[in-house]
Amino acid sequence: MKKLSQVMVCAAAVATTGMSSVALAESPLTSNVGMTSNYIWRGQTQANDESAMSGGIDYAHDSGLYAGIWVSSIGGGNQYEQDLYVGFGGEAGPLSYDVSYVQYMYPVTDAVELDFAEVIVSLGYGPATLTIAPTVSKEDSTAQEDDMYMSLSAEFEVKKDLTLGVLYGVYDFDEAAGATATDDYNHYQISLSKGDFVFAYDVKDPDDADPAGTADAPRVSVSWSKSFDL
Repeated sequence: MKKLSQVMVCAAAVATTGMSSVALAESPLTSNVGMTSNYIWRGQTQANDESAMSGGIDYAHDSGLYAGIWVSSIGGGNQYEQDLYVGFGGEAGPLSYDVSYVQYMYPVTDAVELDFAEVIVSLGYGPATLTIAPTVSKEDSTAQEDDMYMSLSAEFEVKKDLTLGVLYGVYDFDEAAGATATDDYNHYQISLSKGDFVFAYDVKDPDDADPAGTADAPRVSVSWSKSFDL
């Protein structure tokens, strides 16, 4: 998924840390397009380790209010992801903040109820950002809604226009919904970004053994994204 400030680890160094960055555009209405060698979200591939294309439209008001739609291919033929979101972001002294509601939808997978929604709260101070994202609803009415994702990220300017990003995240799933403790995981990402280009290295469950050698293997991805005023 695209959290506007990370362009879906597709430019993702970001995953979930500041959609209100769209307010920096010259026009309140913008569009975006992106490509990635592997759509990785919160440490996991969303496209079966295949390349993905994405695009969206965003509206941002001077007050800090924003809304948008974002779609991406996720592999598997005609499968795709569609996200709708609305939020509010700004600054209070040295702190930056962003609160959003995001609905994740998979329109061509009606046979399996996968849609869900989150409220995402991010607080930033200096180069660091803390993000908390509880799940607030699920299409599957038999599932509990107490999943929780948390991450701590930071960005540092290596030199002019070259940014180093680091992120550590933890995903805690609701065991009452059928998940087990083994479903919970942690992950980290290291990325370098320059302009519209992002090079990222993602590792899931770095301390866990992976007998198959594939599910939790490190992933390297290369992504590009571009925004246009409408």
